[in-house]
Amino acid sequence: MRGAALGLIETIGLSTAITALDAACKTADVTLVGYEKVIGAGKSISVTVQIVGDVAAVQAAVSAGAMAGERVGKVLAARVIPRPHEEVDELIKRFEQNLKKKDEKEE
Repeated sequence: MRGAALGLIETIGLSTAITALDAACKTADVTLVGYEKVIGAGKSISVTVQIVGDVAAVQAAVSAGAMAGERVGKVLAARVIPRPHEEVDELIKRFEQNLKKKDEKEE
């Protein structure tokens, strides 16, 4: 994933996360590599979507996604990590593997 970026948008609730992801993907050429649900964040259930792509694309996508999410719910955090370290690349690969496993379970 050299030269790419990791974008994270953490929201309260699934509908806010989906709205943020929809806006992010419509704004720029990014790929969803994973999502995580955490119970207890902000006394609620948070959902973090993880996207990758070129640095400029991820920056634009995360910005648009966070704004869209705020219109319908609460965004706890929105971050872009440009050109992540190799160790973070390994984490991104795990996100992708986990997403594939979740997809397989739903089929």
